[in-house]
Amino acid sequence: MKQITKLFSLLFLSTSFLGANEQLILVLSQDFNDTHGQLTRYERTNKTYLPVSKPITVNLGRSGLAWGLGLEGFTTQSHEPHKREGDGKAPAGIFKITEAFGYAPALHTKMPYIQAKPSLICVDDVTASSYNTFIEHNSSHPPKSFEWMHRQDDLYKIGLIVAHNVERERGAGSCIFFHIQKADNAPTAGCSAMKERDLKDIISWLDPTKKPKLVQIPRSYCTQAQELFPGLICH
Repeated sequence: MKQITKLFSLLFLSTSFLGANEQLILVLSQDFNDTHGQLTRYERTNKTYLPVSKPITVNLGRSGLAWGLGLEGFTTQSHEPHKREGDGKAPAGIFKITEAFGYAPALHTKMPYIQAKPSLICVDDVTASSYNTFIEHNSSHPPKSFEWMHRQDDLYKIGLIVAHNVERERGAGSCIFFHIQKADNAPTAGCSAMKERDLKDIISWLDPTKKPKLVQIPRSYCTQAQELFPGLICH
């Protein structure tokens, strides 16, 4: 099975500190059980993050949120849920946004771009060495479980890779994206989904030189988020 090593080259760069970033996407849900959130884009001016978009509604996991494996920053509680493979929860935390993907040969974006050709899959088989990576599908030796990245329902027509579980801890969750929503109130299997026009706006706005990050949290953690990223709005 031939792995496309360059596809997740940025995704697997792990760090234990936040570092400076100039673009930030904040997704706030009411609590860990909420299947919807409000997304706002921010850019940093000096040391303050200022909103550059109005909030939009996004669909989260069918089981809400759970703490994922991303960048350090939040002080969490031991009783709160933690992301596991197949749990139907979108990851909460701080994550790099590394690459855009889509069906077309090219996309209007400054982000590194992956064309999702019909043979491309994302592996969610926890027993596979290719867990949480993109590979070319091999019908002779396919993983036990995977996602087609070129779907007939066009949910992945355009999208963004969220750098969750970059060290590929087995069973900690895989293949986390921003993608097109199935319907206005349709939760996901663990990604964050929105209207196509909103996703297009985000993809064209993102700039890898500004080190974009996603902060996806329940509102109870917004005060901590404001300490990490001054200027974020919690109402």
